[in-house]
Amino acid sequence: MADGAEGSTAADSAAGWHPLAALALLAGWLATVGNVPLWSAVWPVQGSLGARGWAVALAWALVLALVNLAVLAWLAVGPLRRPVGVALLALAGGASYFMLAYGIVVDASMAANVFQTDLREARDLLTPGLLVALALGVALPGWLWWRLPVRRWPARRAVLVRVGVGAAALGLAVALLWLTFQDLAALMRNDRALRYLINPYNSVYAALRHGVGQRALASEPPQPIGLDVQPLPAAAREDEAPLVVLVVGETARAANWGLNGYARDTTPRLRALIQQGQPIVSFAAVTSCGTNTQTSVPCLFAPEGRARWNPSRAQENLLDLLQRAGLAVTWLDNQSGCKGVCARVPSRQTDHLQVPGLCRGDECHDEILLRELPGALQALPEPARQVGTLAVLHQMGSHGPAYFKRTPAAFKRFQPECTTAQLQACEPAHIVNAYDNTLLYTDHVLAELIGWLAQRRGPTALLYVSDHGESLGEGGLYLHGMPYAVAPREQKEVPMLLWANGGMQRRLGLDWACLQRRAQEPSSHDHVFHTVAGLFGVRSAVLDAERDLLAACRRAG
Repeated sequence: MADGAEGSTAADSAAGWHPLAALALLAGWLATVGNVPLWSAVWPVQGSLGARGWAVALAWALVLALVNLAVLAWLAVGPLRRPVGVALLALAGGASYFMLAYGIVVDASMAANVFQTDLREARDLLTPGLLVALALGVALPGWLWWRLPVRRWPARRAVLVRVGVGAAALGLAVALLWLTFQDLAALMRNDRALRYLINPYNSVYAALRHGVGQRALASEPPQPIGLDVQPLPAAAREDEAPLVVLVVGETARAANWGLNGYARDTTPRLRALIQQGQPIVSFAAVTSCGTNTQTSVPCLFAPEGRARWNPSRAQENLLDLLQRAGLAVTWLDNQSGCKGVCARVPSRQTDHLQVPGLCRGDECHDEILLRELPGALQALPEPARQVGTLAVLHQMGSHGPAYFKRTPAAFKRFQPECTTAQLQACEPAHIVNAYDNTLLYTDHVLAELIGWLAQRRGPTALLYVSDHGESLGEGGLYLHGMPYAVAPREQKEVPMLLWANGGMQRRLGLDWACLQRRAQEPSSHDHVFHTVAGLFGVRSAVLDAERDLLAACRRAG
């Protein structure tokens, strides 16, 4: 009887490889070539410790190979032998490329980024380097594995041997880990990100964890918040009702924000408006809720704050609270969606628009948001607009790695700029030039928006805050998405500013000098929910006055 575990094609001849030898070959490949990012991080540390360090590192490589062998012995069975092997090669090869090219790691938040990536973002990542890496690291070994001749086994013997070999391999792996546990613990304490470099299990674990969280969200209706909120009174005229525009930036980091003291003036128009007397305050020390959009945007609109926010819990957000208070709410998106935040409010996506000078293909520059805003406001119910309006604008901003695509030609002041998404092929200074040009363009968009809002009669405000920061090559890291505990400050520190006209300041009794002093103290995404609700005067037990950035600067009475 032929062993179904090893297939039945002509390639599986009696003169082929022994089944265990074939599995051991693939296990070794995955442990070594498939984990170049891991060993690139481990070897320098262990090598500096002399002979023992090298021996321990080699023992860890053997542990990983043994674990791979056990997994293959139990899963790569019968007709699954070939596809399981190719799938593991693809996971390891694809993850290795991105980890080496951009210095990222693979965790649940990175898995969420992958599943949330749209076609526009995916195209930016299809670089020549990726295609070469996939050809050499996935397609070629995958083809060889598929064609590898493997001898047939009697089925009963195959089952017993596979179970026994898998158990023995795991037992030996545990023993080696036990012998080197002190060294491993010391290494992990010093570099906690290493656990996210272990291919292909990092990808499998991240995908499963993300899937479990998404399933939990989909299985229950959103938990309501602010049921005690009272409807706000309507103004006598619509143009006397408050209007707040919340601009959610993308990938803008505080380190390169001109108003925060950056050596380059990446915010010349905002600076000029301040010098002209426009009431703009820039917050100097703001940290984000996460290091990726999938985490930061939902957390930004949640009441709990980063420490208590649970991404697996379905819950209403700031937009629901404001609608419950009778306000008109709308969301305009020039990126890859609102991550569920705008599910229950009117929303518009701009990627289908074809506006000459602003749009090309399925991507538009952020000025498209300014063009669409008046119509989006007018489409909201008039009774709600007389109570007040919140418009959220979600930018494309500084989304990488193709920073050069985010700016019109008129805003490419800093030259030469990196004109490829393959950042490791560019000079570091050219990457910074391309990135700084995106901030220069965001400065223009915000200044134009303030100019439009300043013409309005009623109380009006603009709050801008970026969702997370970005690494531009510091320490070998690019882009964002590192686990928060080990992420560098460049990925967590973001710009935030507030503009409020005289009508809004009078409505709130706002002491602007007090607010300017408050802006020099630490702030975070935790403040946004409560500050925006406070701008409208919403009252609810879910609100925390201490997290309202304006509360301490309101005059009594």
